[in-house]
Amino acid sequence: MNYSGNVFLVGPMGVGKTTIGRALADRMNLEFFDSDQEIETATGADIPWIFDVEGERGFRHREVNMINLLTGRKNIVLATGGGAVLDEENRIRLKKRGLVVYLSASIKQQIERTARDRNRPLLQNGNLEQTIKDLMVVREPLYLEVADVVVDANRRNPKSVSNEIIKQIKTHQQSPGS
Repeated sequence: MNYSGNVFLVGPMGVGKTTIGRALADRMNLEFFDSDQEIETATGADIPWIFDVEGERGFRHREVNMINLLTGRKNIVLATGGGAVLDEENRIRLKKRGLVVYLSASIKQQIERTARDRNRPLLQNGNLEQTIKDLMVVREPLYLEVADVVVDANRRNPKSVSNEIIKQIKTHQQSPGS
């Protein structure tokens, strides 16, 4: 476990990384960042536009650069995009530069939370459930690989989830060999 003052949240779209991240940062008195929001701010364009113009590859390149920049900071909570773990550089930086929390959720919750969201380009192909299942087949092993802590965010409020994350951080800090 590598808790150096930074907490990085990974997990699928719709799990609540941004909302939980804000609550966690507030509780821990840390600065909060969302990598997707930071990319939009830096480019002056929203994620769907970046996907339209540059494709997923262009977006992932921007994401690697932003995650490198943000994980280099100290005392932050960072909510990453659902696909951030696809890049090996991102996984290495996340593991080395902070504590990584995988926020998990059922396929059903992911569908409910993303069904009407038009700002998620990878989900705009018509078969939401199958797309989410396909994404999880590829991404879940990577979430688990990079995670120091796994927290079930299914049907839980942000305060409850952030309390559990804090509890797990404290438990791991006190255990020998951490």
